[in-house]
This record gives sequence, structure tokens and C-alpha cells, in this order.
Amino acid sequence: MNRFKELIVWQKSIELATEVYQLTKSFPSDERFGLVSQMNRSGVSIPSNIAEGSGRNSNKEFVHFLGIATGSASELETQLVISKNLKFGDAIQINSLIDKITSVQNMLHRLKASLK
Repeated sequence: MNRFKELIVWQKSIELATEVYQLTKSFPSDERFGLVSQMNRSGVSIPSNIAEGSGRNSNKEFVHFLGIATGSASELETQLVISKNLKFGDAIQINSLIDKITSVQNMLHRLKASLK
């Protein structure tokens, strides 16, 4: 499966990563190398691992990379909760992103199950 761009989960995770970048623009500048960097990397990691896994030689390898993407989604969710607790960014936007993460995680789970 090398056509990762056709996967809805990849498309949704690209949207998620883009929205994370937009959110973190409003964070305090002293967080640029801390929480902002971590959140942006976690967000980018989700679609990147979907793409990398789809280019691998077997479903087993693809499932492995989908697992990494799922872990990155959990990491991002944790960072969003911390951001919300610190009152960085708009709480409504953060809640919306958390909902999108849940949706992406559910899609990843179903895709993994279909490949096993």
C-alpha cells in the first residue's frame, strides 16, 4: 500500500498537524524550544509514520509504524492537556484538537486491525 495520500487517516492527521502549528504560534515565546517544539514534532510524527509505514514491504511493518503514529497521537494529546492546564492557547481549540486526535486514533486502530 504505497498510496498513503489516499488514506483518510493520513489526510486527517495532516489537518491535525497543521492545526497544531497554528495553535502553537500563540504560545509564549519562551516555550519555543519546549512545549511548542514537542507538540509540533508529535503532530508531524503522526502522518509521517503513516506515510513511512505504507511504503514498507509488509503489512507487519506497516502495522508497526501505525503503532508509532498512535503513540505520537497519545503524546500530542498529553501535551495539549498540559497546554490547556497552563492556559496556553484557546481552550475550545484545544478541546477540538483532542477530539480530532481521538478520531485519528480510532481510524489508526481500525486500519491496524484490517492489516493483521
